[in-house]
Amino acid sequence: MVAEDLRAAVIAALRGVVDPETGRDLVVMGLVYDVAVQDGSAAVTLTTTTRGCPLSEMLRAGAEAAVAAVPGVTRASVALTWDPPWTPDRIEAGAF
Repeated sequence: MVAEDLRAAVIAALRGVVDPETGRDLVVMGLVYDVAVQDGSAAVTLTTTTRGCPLSEMLRAGAEAAVAAVPGVTRASVALTWDPPWTPDRIEAGAF
């Protein structure tokens, strides 16, 4: 699978990870800051709506499991960041 297709598959998998506070997936909420794929290795950078979110580790682990399950991904890593801070402007239009 070419890197662009694998990246698209990773993003699709992240759409299956739902933020329980909003009922929306990570991509729709604009929580995914970066997806990099190279030689089967997928690295995702995501954030949460607040720095002290009690669900941060659950969302990170859920995202990592979803990415690891994508056919063609041989290594998955998901890192959390709060730089830049998330704002509601990142939410996809029509999400609510």
